[in-house]
Amino acid sequence: MVANWPIAPGTTAAGLAIDLKTHRLFIGARNNLMLMMDSTNGKVVSQVPIGAGVDATWFDSGTGYAISSCGDGTTTVGHEDSPDKLTVIQTLKTARGARTMALDPTTHRIYLAAAKYQEPPADAPANARPQMIPGSLYLLVYGLA
Repeated sequence: MVANWPIAPGTTAAGLAIDLKTHRLFIGARNNLMLMMDSTNGKVVSQVPIGAGVDATWFDSGTGYAISSCGDGTTTVGHEDSPDKLTVIQTLKTARGARTMALDPTTHRIYLAAAKYQEPPADAPANARPQMIPGSLYLLVYGLA
Protein backbone atom coordinates (compact mmCIF):
# COMPACT_ATOMS: atom_id res chain seq x y z
CA MET A 1 0.00 0.00 0.00
CA VAL A 2 1.36 3.41 -0.99
CA ALA A 3 -1.25 5.69 0.58
CA ASN A 4 -4.54 5.68 2.45
CA TRP A 5 -6.78 8.73 1.94
CA PRO A 6 -10.12 9.67 3.46
CA ILE A 7 -12.92 10.29 0.97
CA ALA A 8 -14.77 12.96 3.02
CA PRO A 9 -17.32 14.34 2.36
CA GLY A 10 -18.09 10.87 0.98
CA THR A 11 -18.66 7.81 3.13
CA THR A 12 -18.10 4.16 2.27
CA ALA A 13 -16.77 3.88 -1.27
CA ALA A 14 -18.65 1.40 -3.44
CA GLY A 15 -17.39 2.06 -6.97
CA LEU A 16 -14.07 3.33 -8.28
CA ALA A 17 -12.84 4.40 -11.72
CA ILE A 18 -9.80 6.32 -12.95
CA ASP A 19 -8.89 8.84 -15.63
CA LEU A 20 -5.25 7.95 -16.26
CA LYS A 21 -4.67 11.12 -18.31
CA THR A 22 -5.63 13.63 -15.58
CA HIS A 23 -4.91 11.38 -12.58
CA ARG A 24 -8.48 11.61 -11.32
CA LEU A 25 -10.29 8.93 -9.36
CA PHE A 26 -14.09 8.80 -9.52
CA ILE A 27 -15.61 7.35 -6.36
CA GLY A 28 -19.21 6.30 -5.90
CA ALA A 29 -19.95 6.90 -2.21
CA ARG A 30 -22.82 5.38 -0.23
CA ASN A 31 -24.00 8.81 0.98
CA ASN A 32 -25.28 9.67 -2.52
CA LEU A 33 -22.17 11.40 -3.85
CA MET A 34 -19.78 10.83 -6.73
CA LEU A 35 -16.40 12.28 -5.80
CA MET A 36 -13.54 13.30 -8.06
CA MET A 37 -10.19 12.86 -6.30
CA ASP A 38 -6.64 13.73 -7.34
CA SER A 39 -4.89 10.34 -7.43
CA THR A 40 -1.50 11.92 -6.75
CA ASN A 41 -2.35 13.48 -3.38
CA GLY A 42 -5.80 12.24 -2.27
CA LYS A 43 -7.50 15.64 -2.39
CA VAL A 44 -11.22 15.58 -3.27
CA VAL A 45 -11.49 18.28 -5.95
CA SER A 46 -15.15 18.00 -6.98
CA GLN A 47 -18.36 16.16 -6.17
CA VAL A 48 -21.85 15.68 -7.59
CA PRO A 49 -25.03 14.13 -6.17
CA ILE A 50 -26.07 10.62 -7.23
CA GLY A 51 -28.87 8.25 -6.28
CA ALA A 52 -29.07 5.84 -3.35
CA GLY A 53 -27.43 2.43 -3.28
CA VAL A 54 -24.47 3.06 -5.61
CA ASP A 55 -22.76 -0.11 -6.79
CA ALA A 56 -20.63 0.65 -9.85
CA THR A 57 -18.67 3.62 -11.14
CA TRP A 58 -16.98 3.76 -14.55
CA PHE A 59 -15.00 6.38 -16.46
CA ASP A 60 -15.16 6.63 -20.26
CA SER A 61 -11.93 8.26 -21.44
CA GLY A 62 -13.38 8.74 -24.94
CA THR A 63 -16.22 10.97 -23.75
CA GLY A 64 -14.95 12.25 -20.38
CA TYR A 65 -18.06 10.77 -18.71
CA ALA A 66 -17.97 9.39 -15.17
CA ILE A 67 -20.99 7.18 -14.53
CA SER A 68 -22.42 5.77 -11.28
CA SER A 69 -25.28 3.25 -11.22
CA CYS A 70 -27.53 3.05 -8.17
CA GLY A 71 -30.02 0.55 -6.81
CA ASP A 72 -32.74 3.20 -6.51
CA GLY A 73 -33.26 3.04 -10.27
CA THR A 74 -31.01 5.91 -11.33
CA THR A 75 -27.69 6.17 -13.10
CA THR A 76 -25.85 9.49 -12.94
CA VAL A 77 -23.71 10.61 -15.87
CA GLY A 78 -21.17 13.26 -14.95
CA HIS A 79 -18.66 15.00 -17.19
CA GLU A 80 -15.07 15.82 -16.26
CA ASP A 81 -15.14 19.43 -17.52
CA SER A 82 -11.61 20.03 -16.24
CA PRO A 83 -9.29 18.27 -13.79
CA ASP A 84 -11.07 20.14 -10.98
CA LYS A 85 -14.70 20.23 -12.19
CA LEU A 86 -17.27 17.46 -12.45
CA THR A 87 -20.75 18.32 -13.76
CA VAL A 88 -23.92 16.20 -13.89
CA ILE A 89 -24.96 15.80 -17.53
CA GLN A 90 -27.93 13.50 -16.98
CA THR A 91 -29.62 11.28 -14.44
CA LEU A 92 -31.03 8.26 -16.25
CA LYS A 93 -34.16 6.59 -14.90
CA THR A 94 -33.29 2.90 -15.13
CA ALA A 95 -34.96 0.21 -12.99
CA ARG A 96 -35.04 -0.47 -9.28
CA GLY A 97 -32.10 -2.70 -8.43
CA ALA A 98 -30.26 -2.03 -11.73
CA ARG A 99 -26.92 -1.20 -10.17
CA THR A 100 -24.49 -3.71 -11.67
CA MET A 101 -23.00 -1.96 -14.68
CA ALA A 102 -20.40 -2.41 -17.42
CA LEU A 103 -19.07 0.07 -19.98
CA ASP A 104 -17.97 -0.64 -23.55
CA PRO A 105 -15.31 2.04 -24.18
CA THR A 106 -15.47 1.49 -27.95
CA THR A 107 -19.21 2.09 -28.40
CA HIS A 108 -19.60 4.21 -25.22
CA ARG A 109 -22.61 2.10 -24.26
CA ILE A 110 -23.39 1.14 -20.69
CA TYR A 111 -25.06 -2.11 -19.72
CA LEU A 112 -27.09 -2.59 -16.55
CA ALA A 113 -28.44 -5.87 -15.21
CA ALA A 114 -32.02 -5.63 -13.95
CA ALA A 115 -34.76 -7.95 -12.74
CA LYS A 116 -38.35 -7.82 -11.60
CA TYR A 117 -39.00 -7.99 -7.86
CA GLN A 118 -41.76 -9.23 -5.60
CA GLU A 119 -43.01 -6.77 -3.01
CA PRO A 120 -42.08 -7.79 0.55
CA PRO A 121 -44.96 -9.19 2.64
CA ALA A 122 -46.89 -6.64 4.70
CA ASP A 123 -45.46 -8.07 7.93
CA ALA A 124 -41.82 -7.92 6.72
CA PRO A 125 -39.36 -5.65 8.57
CA ALA A 126 -39.02 -2.12 7.13
CA ASN A 127 -35.50 -2.87 5.83
CA ALA A 128 -36.45 -6.21 4.19
CA ARG A 129 -34.98 -6.62 0.73
CA PRO A 130 -37.42 -7.46 -2.06
CA GLN A 131 -36.94 -10.88 -3.65
CA MET A 132 -36.12 -11.22 -7.35
CA ILE A 133 -38.67 -13.06 -9.45
CA PRO A 134 -36.89 -16.11 -10.90
CA GLY A 135 -36.30 -15.88 -14.65
CA SER A 136 -36.97 -12.14 -14.80
CA LEU A 137 -33.41 -10.95 -15.51
CA TYR A 138 -33.08 -8.45 -18.36
CA LEU A 139 -30.41 -6.10 -19.69
CA LEU A 140 -30.71 -2.33 -20.07
CA VAL A 141 -28.48 -0.74 -22.73
CA TYR A 142 -27.84 3.01 -22.98
CA GLY A 143 -25.74 4.83 -25.56
CA LEU A 144 -24.94 8.28 -26.86
CA ALA A 145 -27.72 9.99 -28.73
